[in-house]
Amino acid sequence: MITDLVGTQPIHSQTELAELLADRGVQVTQATLSRDLVFLDAIKVRLGGGLAYAIPGEGGDRRPAAPAESAAAQTRLGRLCAELLVSAEASTNLVVLRTPPGAAQFLAGAIDKCDFSEILGTIAGDDTVLVIGRDALGGEDLVRRFVALAEQPEHVVADDMHAIDDAKRN
Repeated sequence: MITDLVGTQPIHSQTELAELLADRGVQVTQATLSRDLVFLDAIKVRLGGGLAYAIPGEGGDRRPAAPAESAAAQTRLGRLCAELLVSAEASTNLVVLRTPPGAAQFLAGAIDKCDFSEILGTIAGDDTVLVIGRDALGGEDLVRRFVALAEQPEHVVADDMHAIDDAKRN
């Protein structure tokens, strides 16, 4: 439940998280909540001028998301690219995304949740995400998509990214 809450809305404090859990019928002490956040590897990331909790993705869950979840995941990825993407470079079908220290797994998890068909998978370190594309020469296209997300996170989702690619081809 903590992962779901943190993944769907900005949560700035343990008190705020405890209140949201209580609204859902889960009573928790601050000490237990603190241990749970450590267990989930929660970190605080800059979000709209403040800090909010973030939990890195699990990486193995490739179940397709429901349409509403997919749109939310894409919006979230745009926001995270705007906040965390430091640089993006491509070589053939490989893309290297740089983030601040400690944020790469969080960004990779957000990419994985979007389940883009042109992405085979991601591998994350501390400050680097390796994105593996399906197309042998598709790395540059993926770089353009991530940069577009970083520059216009509230406007660019998967369907818009396809329209951007189509416009560039014409």
